[in-house]
Amino acid sequence: MKKSDITREIARRKGISQKKARIIVDGVFQAMAEALTRGEKVEIRGLGTFKIKKKPSRFVKDPRTGIEIFVRERYVPVFKMGKLIKNHLNSKHKRS
Repeated sequence: MKKSDITREIARRKGISQKKARIIVDGVFQAMAEALTRGEKVEIRGLGTFKIKKKPSRFVKDPRTGIEIFVRERYVPVFKMGKLIKNHLNSKHKRS
């Protein structure tokens, strides 16, 4: 599902224009990005938690050449799925 799909679905479910729905979706995503940039976690009950994790600097080996390369520390986004959505997914995809 893409952002445009989310926008269209919100517009349909709430009976508003796609333009208004896009403003809402853009606002939500912008607020989430700003919170993560400040180092805050974003928790959406039933969906999950987004947070930023610091990955330390390290040496890695280039698989093609075998040469070790230094990779600086960096921050990566992490998503932890919430219990409600995890249970929902597992109940829908049970193997027989």
